[in-house]
Amino acid sequence: MTIKAKPKTSTNEGLNEADFLARYDANAFEHPSVAVDVALVTVHEDQLRVLLLQRDSHPYKGAWALPGGFVGMKESLDSAAARVLREKARIQKAFVEQLYTFGAPARDPRTRVISVAYYALVEYQKLQQLAQKPSHCLATLVVPWQGEAGGPVKLQSALGQPLRTAFDHQEVLGVAVQRLRAKVDYAPLGFQLLPKAFTLLDLQRVHETILGRSLNKDSFRRRTLASGRLRATGVMEQAVGHRPAEHYQYVPGITPAQ
Repeated sequence: MTIKAKPKTSTNEGLNEADFLARYDANAFEHPSVAVDVALVTVHEDQLRVLLLQRDSHPYKGAWALPGGFVGMKESLDSAAARVLREKARIQKAFVEQLYTFGAPARDPRTRVISVAYYALVEYQKLQQLAQKPSHCLATLVVPWQGEAGGPVKLQSALGQPLRTAFDHQEVLGVAVQRLRAKVDYAPLGFQLLPKAFTLLDLQRVHETILGRSLNKDSFRRRTLASGRLRATGVMEQAVGHRPAEHYQYVPGITPAQ
Protein backbone atom coordinates (compact mmCIF):
# COMPACT_ATOMS: atom_id res chain seq x y z
CA MET A 1 0.00 0.00 0.00
CA THR A 2 1.31 3.43 -0.97
CA ILE A 3 1.06 6.08 1.74
CA LYS A 4 0.82 9.62 0.44
CA ALA A 5 2.75 12.32 2.25
CA LYS A 6 0.56 14.66 4.19
CA PRO A 7 0.53 18.06 2.49
CA LYS A 8 2.25 20.80 4.41
CA THR A 9 0.01 23.47 5.78
CA SER A 10 0.87 27.12 6.00
CA THR A 11 1.94 28.34 9.43
CA ASN A 12 -0.47 31.24 9.05
CA GLU A 13 -3.45 29.11 8.04
CA GLY A 14 -6.56 30.38 9.72
CA LEU A 15 -5.00 33.69 10.74
CA ASN A 16 -6.27 37.03 9.59
CA GLU A 17 -3.70 39.51 8.33
CA ALA A 18 -3.52 41.48 11.58
CA ASP A 19 -2.75 38.31 13.58
CA PHE A 20 -0.22 37.16 10.98
CA LEU A 21 1.63 40.48 11.11
CA ALA A 22 1.56 40.50 14.90
CA ARG A 23 3.26 37.08 14.97
CA TYR A 24 5.63 37.70 12.05
CA ASP A 25 9.31 37.18 12.94
CA ALA A 26 11.33 39.84 11.10
CA ASN A 27 14.54 38.07 12.13
CA ALA A 28 13.67 34.94 10.18
CA PHE A 29 15.70 36.26 7.24
CA GLU A 30 18.99 38.11 7.06
CA HIS A 31 18.69 41.84 6.48
CA PRO A 32 21.13 43.74 4.30
CA SER A 33 21.67 47.40 5.10
CA VAL A 34 20.45 49.97 2.57
CA ALA A 35 22.24 53.22 1.86
CA VAL A 36 22.01 56.10 -0.59
CA ASP A 37 24.96 57.78 -2.30
CA VAL A 38 24.59 61.04 -4.20
CA ALA A 39 26.87 62.17 -7.02
CA LEU A 40 26.78 65.97 -7.07
CA VAL A 41 27.94 66.75 -10.59
CA THR A 42 28.86 70.18 -11.95
CA VAL A 43 30.85 71.68 -14.84
CA HIS A 44 33.76 74.08 -14.51
CA GLU A 45 36.39 75.11 -17.06
CA ASP A 46 35.13 72.51 -19.54
CA GLN A 47 35.56 69.67 -17.04
CA LEU A 48 33.04 67.47 -15.29
CA ARG A 49 33.53 67.79 -11.55
CA VAL A 50 31.99 66.05 -8.57
CA LEU A 51 31.85 66.84 -4.87
CA LEU A 52 33.73 64.35 -2.70
CA LEU A 53 34.09 64.11 1.08
CA GLN A 54 37.16 62.72 2.79
CA ARG A 55 36.30 59.87 5.15
CA ASP A 56 37.40 60.41 8.74
CA SER A 57 36.82 56.85 9.94
CA HIS A 58 37.24 53.24 8.82
CA PRO A 59 36.68 51.69 6.38
CA TYR A 60 38.64 53.62 3.76
CA LYS A 61 39.76 56.20 6.30
CA GLY A 62 41.36 59.12 4.46
CA ALA A 63 39.87 58.12 1.10
CA TRP A 64 37.39 60.25 -0.84
CA ALA A 65 33.74 59.30 -1.16
CA LEU A 66 30.43 60.53 -2.46
CA PRO A 67 28.09 62.05 0.12
CA GLY A 68 25.95 59.23 1.42
CA GLY A 69 24.23 57.65 4.39
CA PHE A 70 22.13 54.76 5.58
CA VAL A 71 18.38 54.80 4.97
CA GLY A 72 16.23 55.03 8.08
CA MET A 73 13.59 52.35 8.77
CA LYS A 74 10.78 54.88 8.29
CA GLU A 75 12.48 56.90 5.54
CA SER A 76 11.88 56.63 1.80
CA LEU A 77 14.84 56.43 -0.57
CA ASP A 78 14.10 59.87 -2.03
CA SER A 79 13.81 61.35 1.46
CA ALA A 80 17.15 59.83 2.43
CA ALA A 81 18.81 61.30 -0.67
CA ALA A 82 17.33 64.72 0.09
CA ARG A 83 18.58 64.48 3.67
CA VAL A 84 22.09 63.65 2.48
CA LEU A 85 22.02 66.69 0.19
CA ARG A 86 20.88 68.95 3.03
CA GLU A 87 23.18 67.66 5.75
CA LYS A 88 26.36 66.97 3.80
CA ALA A 89 26.21 69.46 0.94
CA ARG A 90 23.83 72.18 2.21
CA ILE A 91 21.81 71.76 -0.99
CA GLN A 92 18.11 72.39 -0.48
CA LYS A 93 16.99 72.27 -4.09
CA ALA A 94 18.55 70.61 -7.12
CA PHE A 95 17.77 68.44 -10.11
CA VAL A 96 18.00 64.95 -8.59
CA GLU A 97 17.35 61.61 -10.26
CA GLN A 98 17.72 58.04 -9.09
CA LEU A 99 20.60 56.46 -10.97
CA TYR A 100 21.15 52.76 -10.26
CA THR A 101 21.27 50.19 -7.47
CA PHE A 102 24.72 48.85 -6.57
CA GLY A 103 24.60 45.55 -4.71
CA ALA A 104 27.82 43.60 -5.17
CA PRO A 105 28.14 41.46 -1.99
CA ALA A 106 31.61 42.75 -1.11
CA ARG A 107 31.18 46.40 -2.08
CA ASP A 108 31.31 47.44 1.59
CA PRO A 109 33.76 45.57 3.87
CA ARG A 110 31.66 46.21 6.98
CA THR A 111 28.58 44.20 6.07
CA ARG A 112 26.17 43.56 3.22
CA VAL A 113 25.23 47.07 2.06
CA ILE A 114 23.05 47.79 -0.95
CA SER A 115 23.42 51.36 -2.19
CA VAL A 116 20.80 53.18 -4.24
CA ALA A 117 22.74 55.87 -6.07
CA TYR A 118 21.40 59.23 -7.19
CA TYR A 119 22.93 62.02 -9.21
CA ALA A 120 22.29 65.71 -8.69
CA LEU A 121 23.13 68.47 -11.18
CA VAL A 122 24.30 71.64 -9.47
CA GLU A 123 25.66 74.94 -10.76
CA TYR A 124 29.37 75.33 -9.99
CA GLN A 125 29.03 78.44 -7.81
CA LYS A 126 26.76 76.56 -5.40
CA LEU A 127 29.48 74.00 -4.69
CA GLN A 128 32.56 76.21 -4.93
CA GLN A 129 32.38 77.62 -1.41
CA LEU A 130 31.62 74.24 0.14
CA ALA A 131 34.64 72.73 -1.59
CA GLN A 132 36.96 75.12 0.26
CA LYS A 133 36.76 72.93 3.36
CA PRO A 134 39.79 70.64 3.78
CA SER A 135 37.46 67.65 4.08
CA HIS A 136 35.69 68.47 0.79
CA CYS A 137 36.90 68.73 -2.78
CA LEU A 138 35.56 69.23 -6.27
CA ALA A 139 37.31 66.40 -8.06
CA THR A 140 37.77 66.30 -11.82
CA LEU A 141 36.21 63.34 -13.58
CA VAL A 142 38.55 61.75 -16.10
CA VAL A 143 36.54 59.49 -18.40
CA PRO A 144 38.77 56.88 -20.08
CA TRP A 145 36.12 55.71 -22.57
CA GLN A 146 34.24 57.23 -25.50
CA GLY A 147 30.52 57.67 -26.05
CA GLU A 148 28.32 55.54 -23.82
CA ALA A 149 30.70 52.58 -23.53
CA GLY A 150 30.62 52.83 -19.74
CA GLY A 151 32.99 51.73 -17.02
CA PRO A 152 34.68 53.27 -13.99
CA VAL A 153 36.13 56.77 -14.20
CA LYS A 154 39.25 58.26 -12.66
CA LEU A 155 39.26 61.13 -10.19
CA GLN A 156 41.82 63.89 -9.84
CA SER A 157 42.34 66.76 -7.40
CA ALA A 158 42.44 70.39 -8.51
CA LEU A 159 46.22 69.95 -8.87
CA GLY A 160 45.79 66.94 -11.15
CA GLN A 161 46.75 64.36 -8.54
CA PRO A 162 44.93 60.99 -8.52
CA LEU A 163 42.52 60.54 -5.63
CA ARG A 164 42.04 57.34 -3.65
CA THR A 165 38.32 56.67 -3.54
CA ALA A 166 36.15 54.58 -1.24
CA PHE A 167 33.84 51.66 -1.96
CA ASP A 168 32.73 51.37 -5.61
CA HIS A 169 32.26 55.08 -6.13
CA GLN A 170 34.36 55.23 -9.30
CA GLU A 171 31.91 52.74 -10.79
CA VAL A 172 28.96 54.80 -9.54
CA LEU A 173 30.35 57.90 -11.23
CA GLY A 174 30.97 55.97 -14.44
CA VAL A 175 27.29 55.02 -14.55
CA ALA A 176 26.38 58.66 -13.86
CA VAL A 177 28.44 59.86 -16.84
CA GLN A 178 26.91 57.15 -19.00
CA ARG A 179 23.41 58.28 -17.99
CA LEU A 180 24.17 61.96 -18.63
CA ARG A 181 25.59 61.24 -22.08
CA ALA A 182 22.56 59.14 -22.98
CA LYS A 183 20.06 61.83 -21.93
CA VAL A 184 21.64 65.22 -22.55
CA ASP A 185 20.41 65.50 -26.14
CA TYR A 186 16.73 65.10 -25.28
CA ALA A 187 16.39 65.93 -21.57
CA PRO A 188 16.90 69.41 -20.04
CA LEU A 189 20.07 68.46 -18.19
CA GLY A 190 22.50 71.10 -19.44
CA PHE A 191 20.35 73.94 -18.13
CA GLN A 192 20.71 72.63 -14.58
CA LEU A 193 24.47 73.26 -14.71
CA LEU A 194 24.22 76.91 -15.74
CA PRO A 195 23.19 80.15 -14.05
CA LYS A 196 19.70 81.51 -14.70
CA ALA A 197 20.86 83.49 -17.76
CA PHE A 198 23.38 82.06 -20.21
CA THR A 199 24.49 82.23 -23.82
CA LEU A 200 24.06 79.53 -26.42
CA LEU A 201 27.82 79.05 -26.40
CA ASP A 202 27.71 78.48 -22.63
CA LEU A 203 25.09 75.77 -23.16
CA GLN A 204 27.02 74.19 -26.03
CA ARG A 205 30.17 73.97 -23.94
CA VAL A 206 28.24 72.19 -21.18
CA HIS A 207 26.92 69.65 -23.68
CA GLU A 208 30.39 69.14 -25.12
CA THR A 209 31.84 68.63 -21.64
CA ILE A 210 29.22 65.99 -20.82
CA LEU A 211 29.58 64.21 -24.16
CA GLY A 212 33.37 64.44 -24.28
CA ARG A 213 33.39 65.67 -27.88
CA SER A 214 32.92 68.80 -29.98
CA LEU A 215 29.59 69.80 -31.54
CA ASN A 216 28.85 71.78 -34.67
CA LYS A 217 28.00 75.30 -33.57
CA ASP A 218 25.38 76.07 -36.25
CA SER A 219 23.47 72.79 -35.94
CA PHE A 220 23.52 72.98 -32.14
CA ARG A 221 22.15 76.52 -32.27
CA ARG A 222 19.37 75.59 -34.72
CA ARG A 223 18.34 72.50 -32.80
CA THR A 224 18.38 74.26 -29.43
CA LEU A 225 16.34 77.26 -30.56
CA ALA A 226 13.84 75.01 -32.35
CA SER A 227 13.24 73.04 -29.14
CA GLY A 228 11.17 75.87 -27.65
CA ARG A 229 12.98 75.49 -24.33
CA LEU A 230 14.73 78.87 -24.46
CA ARG A 231 13.49 82.42 -24.02
CA ALA A 232 15.62 85.33 -25.22
CA THR A 233 16.18 87.91 -22.48
CA GLY A 234 17.19 90.81 -24.74
CA VAL A 235 20.28 91.28 -22.54
CA MET A 236 23.67 91.06 -24.22
CA GLU A 237 27.04 90.02 -22.81
CA GLN A 238 29.10 92.82 -21.30
CA ALA A 239 32.83 93.61 -21.52
CA VAL A 240 33.79 90.81 -23.89
CA GLY A 241 36.51 90.88 -26.52
CA HIS A 242 34.21 89.63 -29.27
CA ARG A 243 30.77 90.31 -30.66
CA PRO A 244 28.49 90.13 -27.59
CA ALA A 245 26.02 87.26 -27.51
CA GLU A 246 22.47 87.39 -26.21
CA HIS A 247 21.51 85.76 -22.92
CA TYR A 248 18.74 83.17 -22.77
CA GLN A 249 16.73 81.54 -20.01
CA TYR A 250 15.43 78.01 -19.75
CA VAL A 251 11.66 77.56 -20.10
CA PRO A 252 10.61 74.53 -18.00
CA GLY A 253 7.88 72.12 -19.00
CA ILE A 254 8.57 72.02 -22.74
CA THR A 255 8.97 68.56 -24.25
CA PRO A 256 10.21 68.76 -27.83
CA ALA A 257 9.02 66.24 -30.39
CA GLN A 258 11.46 63.38 -30.87
